[in-house]
Amino acid sequence: MNTLRSVRGMAGLRRAVIAVYLKPVLCGGMADLSPVTAAGIGCARAYQSLQGVYGYKHQEPKSFTLPDEVIQQRKEESSLFRWISAFQEFGHLTADVNPIHPNTRQVPELEPELYGLSRDASYKPRGLVAGCDGTYTLQQLQDILKQKYCGHISVEFSNLPTLEEREWFANAVESLQDEVITPEERIRLAGDMLRSQAFDNFLGTKFQSVKRYGAEGGESTMGFFSEVFRRVAQEGVEQVVMGMAHRGRLNLLTGLLQYPASVMFRKMKGLPEFPENVKFIGDVLSHLTISLDMEMEGDNSLHVTMLPNPSHLEAVNPVACGKTRARQRSLREGYYSPDPDAQPGDKVVCLQVHGDAALGGQGVIQETLALSAVPHFDIGGALHVAINNQIGYTTPGERTRSSNYCTDAAKMCGMPVIHVNGDQPEAVVKAARLAVQYQRKFRRDVFVDLLCWRRWGHNELDNPRFTNPTMYHVIDAHRSVPDTYAEQLIEEGVLGREEAMKITADHMAFLTEQFKLADSTVPKAPHLEKQWAGLVQAPSSLQVWDTGVDSQTLQYLGAKSVEIPENFNLHKHLKKTHVEARLQKLREGVGLDWATAEALAFASLLYQGFGVRISGQDVGRGTFSQRHCMFVDQETAEMHIPLNFISEGQSAYLEVANSILSEEAVLGFEYGMSIESPNTLCIWEAQFGDFYNGAQIMIDTFISGGEAKWLLQSGLTMVLPHGYDGAGPEHSSCHMERFLQNSSSSETVPDGDDVNWCIVNPTTPAQYFHVLRQQMIRNFRKPVIVVGPKVLLRHPAATSTLQDMAPGTHFLPVIGDPDVNPDNVKKVVFVSGKHYYTLVGERKARGITDTAIIRLESLCPFPTPQINAELIKYKKAKKFVWSQEEHRNMGPWFFVHPRFENLCATKLEYSGRDVSEVPATGVAQFHKAEAQALINQTFAL
Repeated sequence: MNTLRSVRGMAGLRRAVIAVYLKPVLCGGMADLSPVTAAGIGCARAYQSLQGVYGYKHQEPKSFTLPDEVIQQRKEESSLFRWISAFQEFGHLTADVNPIHPNTRQVPELEPELYGLSRDASYKPRGLVAGCDGTYTLQQLQDILKQKYCGHISVEFSNLPTLEEREWFANAVESLQDEVITPEERIRLAGDMLRSQAFDNFLGTKFQSVKRYGAEGGESTMGFFSEVFRRVAQEGVEQVVMGMAHRGRLNLLTGLLQYPASVMFRKMKGLPEFPENVKFIGDVLSHLTISLDMEMEGDNSLHVTMLPNPSHLEAVNPVACGKTRARQRSLREGYYSPDPDAQPGDKVVCLQVHGDAALGGQGVIQETLALSAVPHFDIGGALHVAINNQIGYTTPGERTRSSNYCTDAAKMCGMPVIHVNGDQPEAVVKAARLAVQYQRKFRRDVFVDLLCWRRWGHNELDNPRFTNPTMYHVIDAHRSVPDTYAEQLIEEGVLGREEAMKITADHMAFLTEQFKLADSTVPKAPHLEKQWAGLVQAPSSLQVWDTGVDSQTLQYLGAKSVEIPENFNLHKHLKKTHVEARLQKLREGVGLDWATAEALAFASLLYQGFGVRISGQDVGRGTFSQRHCMFVDQETAEMHIPLNFISEGQSAYLEVANSILSEEAVLGFEYGMSIESPNTLCIWEAQFGDFYNGAQIMIDTFISGGEAKWLLQSGLTMVLPHGYDGAGPEHSSCHMERFLQNSSSSETVPDGDDVNWCIVNPTTPAQYFHVLRQQMIRNFRKPVIVVGPKVLLRHPAATSTLQDMAPGTHFLPVIGDPDVNPDNVKKVVFVSGKHYYTLVGERKARGITDTAIIRLESLCPFPTPQINAELIKYKKAKKFVWSQEEHRNMGPWFFVHPRFENLCATKLEYSGRDVSEVPATGVAQFHKAEAQALINQTFAL
């Protein structure tokens, strides 16, 4: 056995085990644990937990009341107040925010006569409109309100959930006119846009046939990004995690984010973006990424990470949120901070960049927003900007959605929206400031809808005039925003004409030099740095990892997994069947069930210093009421997680993230957590295995190929309950055949650990224990798909002993048959999963002694050496059968059949259900008949 990584901390843990590890722990033992010591968080109440639940702490909202004089003024001027409120609510409908479609809409709610106001009277709006302390005619006041709410910036905030937020937002918007943009800031803004324009012009000359999704027509977004980075850095933010759309990506990378232009030009020439000494496939130009430190004003530094993304628009959103959350955890900020007053987002902020058609059409947006304030998913509010081209591919904006705006999904969760005219760069800067101010104060999501236009089609090779001639008549006559703004500054004397020309000339010269360097530039692969240092890319051979733990240590940890605080009112059924039963099994060291093995894996990893996070619907209890890693007091509803109280000074914790009823966003979030956290075991468990298909985009575009495309390793573990138990078509199969087909396993060459992911179908609790521990112990990270059990969770034969988890033990890719004499075997049946127990039981009932039953616990990587080691035992065997519960066109059959033949020189016969269009029947009678026929066929062959 080749143990390639030490088991950290185990020696110290063994010394810590005391003789009382098997004492009854139903009561007592927890009174001296303070919330800070126990959970690593402050004493603020965490939803139903006075002691604190790791990863979440509830902070009571601060009281907010309006000053008495303001209330009195609103009473006395109630009609005037209603009219002003109408501008706050409906002003956006008539605002001048569309640069290519003038707004001619009439909004009756804004007419003062509707509120009984007289145009001949004078009004004193003090306390009703910020900055208006005098006496005004109605016309003067109307002009002021139109300027504040119907100009180049308009807002939607009447849906905000609290009075404080609505009052703050109204005051902030009404004061926005007073925001000063200094001459230095204006020159910087012009420079950012001119350089972006120069970049697009350069590419148009050098790479005419390359799709580049330029920023032409939306250059003011560069001003938005620059302002956001500056403002958050001034607020003490240390890191920004970006999920970025295609449009303007290359401009932002080579402009503000200092991506080496020579490397980008290499990519445009068809050369790789990574060096030859790493294993990769690479990705398209519009998915390039960067992580860098930016030097900001005032000696501030801001680390910006732009995540890679697939072409499935908006899919990166939950991934960016998950990575943000994981980075907050690694910095111990927000919900992970020992400071009770800390808020999420103190140090790390998520910036999401959307396309308008995708924002209005992709459901992953709604799923991700639905996570925004959920415990264990809250990141303290993301900043969102929609680069609103007002067209989706060839579809006009009004046909890309049923709602008024592309940002209307924000209203679902009571988030404010700021609409801004992209032809007005200074308005864009002010919109960015307003968004940052709101996010920093309230730690909630905020959207900026930046309405601009697209100079070319969907990409530069597309002609948009085929389908949108009238729109492009307007666009063709539209002067560029950078040129217009630069000319404005020149006329005002802020910027010299030669200075403006020099900005463009210098950048063109820089790009020309970088273009010359493209062929000789050696790209870098920064994938194993910082927290990933010490890990490697998986080797092309199969390795064995010692994942065993001392039995006394496991007994101690197992007892801790069901220890509860004094006076905790545990449900009497759990007290008997979960707590007392587990303690009994631990004392005897045998009969350990699935949930116990999982708890032992979690606990041992935690004690070694690895974090554990399990996410999914109802994971605290477990879909099948098997896990119970989170106890709930039956009288107070207090929550308690025993594994976060293993020992004093505990440094790693279990985070139990009971999720919303979402698959795509939640799985994407967990993937984002995993690519940031190599030392945390991240698990996503589906309620039933087939529910994974709601997250198919995340699986196909991120999890299966993230390392090959972007060098991003992930140790994400997906647990997908599977098994034909008469549950009907929908809850029988996790469709393992789809994962197998999407694997990089070879039919002709033995697999190594460098397959894109591992697919296991464990049949014993100990095997599951080793799978989980192996995820953290080995020196590389790979996603693992666990074909999880349902009936095996409590199957009397599917148990393990402490010795099965002892030092020197490890995951067994193949489990042979110890119950037959190899010399008597004439038939060898290969099987994977819980079907093994059915066949073993039937073999015993029929008194069959010439048939061996061998389990494939690992399907990918395909365990060729272990299979051959088993086959050599059965020299008299003439028949070799593959038996499976699943239909012929499902399950492992089409995967294992060619590999047995090519790699093991063994031709298998098939035993299983015939082909079908659905996984299983919903008729109990049919199910029983099929199951019996399958058994008969297996032993008759």
